[in-house]
Amino acid sequence: MLTKIKRLFIIKNPIEAYLIIYALALGAVERGHIYLVRFPGFGGKLLFLACTCAVFMAGAKILDCLKHEKRVQEQPETVF
Repeated sequence: MLTKIKRLFIIKNPIEAYLIIYALALGAVERGHIYLVRFPGFGGKLLFLACTCAVFMAGAKILDCLKHEKRVQEQPETVF
């Protein structure tokens, strides 16, 4: 039963990764909008940019990890 629950939290393919990145982006833009309202001017724009850049970095890391997992599964294990 725990393995079934654990599988819900594992990203298995790129479509799931893109959906998660999209959700992160929506949250970041919403948070950035709040920053723009609360801190008008350059400070708010800078915080908005920081929110969106964090999503770009997280998305790149998620996609890179998926590629790495696929590469590890395809390569035969070497025993020394």
